[in-house]
Amino acid sequence: MVEETLSAEEPTVETKETLKVEDLHVYFHTYAGAVKAVNGVSFVLKSGERFGLVGESGSGKSTIALSLLRLIKPPGRIEGGSVYLNGVDLVSLSEEQMRRKRLDEIALVAQGAMNSLNPVRRIRDQFLLAFGDHDIDVKRSGFDDHIGDLLSRVGLGRDVANMFPHELSGGMKQRVCIALAISLSPSVIIADEPTSALDVVVQWQVMDTLRRVQEDLSASVILIGHDMGLMAQFVDRLGVMYAGRLVEIATVRDMFNDPLHPYGQMLIASLPSLESRKDSLQGIPGITPSLLNPPSGCPFHTRCPKVMEHCKTVTPELQEVRQNHWVACHLYEEA
Repeated sequence: MVEETLSAEEPTVETKETLKVEDLHVYFHTYAGAVKAVNGVSFVLKSGERFGLVGESGSGKSTIALSLLRLIKPPGRIEGGSVYLNGVDLVSLSEEQMRRKRLDEIALVAQGAMNSLNPVRRIRDQFLLAFGDHDIDVKRSGFDDHIGDLLSRVGLGRDVANMFPHELSGGMKQRVCIALAISLSPSVIIADEPTSALDVVVQWQVMDTLRRVQEDLSASVILIGHDMGLMAQFVDRLGVMYAGRLVEIATVRDMFNDPLHPYGQMLIASLPSLESRKDSLQGIPGITPSLLNPPSGCPFHTRCPKVMEHCKTVTPELQEVRQNHWVACHLYEEA
């Protein structure tokens, strides 16, 4: 399945930048010190593009999602960097200005639909609350039809509007979350592991729904997750996170066919394959480093099979070593 997807013609993506993240730092301040959950991340999201973020648990993926929405709560704090959405730096906005950006220009499909839906309110009321928060007149005629249209766009019946969340299946609840996310036609949709609690068949249905509504809106999507097969089917480009840093960014084809960073190579090698029979699954030895006291130099050097002496002291910068293929590794630095 992955091989078939990668052999297909890659979609044409506009070059306009919708979102630009520059040197983003997010720390969580504890009694023991600052936990550097995101430590100098930069990337660009193009108009209409689907961009994936993968990495082991604790690598900083979800923290990036919350940072883009300015939803980091104490003891967490955005320490530095910029997040430009359609040319406006979200980091510099007031809380009220940022509140109005959410859902209108940038929206979130959260992990686990029940974390997003109020269990004691009907689905219709949850749409009305979201619209009312943006000073939209929800009493005008035809508004129920509008909610019904949104539900229809994600493959749900109009009668779902009168139901409570507990009356819906997991897949239906997640589709409601997608309908809420697209209700004001945002230019960026962030999907943070939107299928993690669903079975495999429902996962693909939800992702197909997300793909259709994203194409209808000509929006951009940031998909965060662990499932590399899902990424191969959905995204155009893929970013690999490790210990709060982006260590590799490439098209999904290049990432699967020729990963450059040792961590990316080991991630791809650990995937099961139908073409080659393996006696056992290959893992990545060692554990992820502490973000409270990260190792000096390259954060992956304690687990890297290609480690060199200066990897232990010098942190590599993310650089473009091939066209549209960025990697943070001393192996590719010019002599």
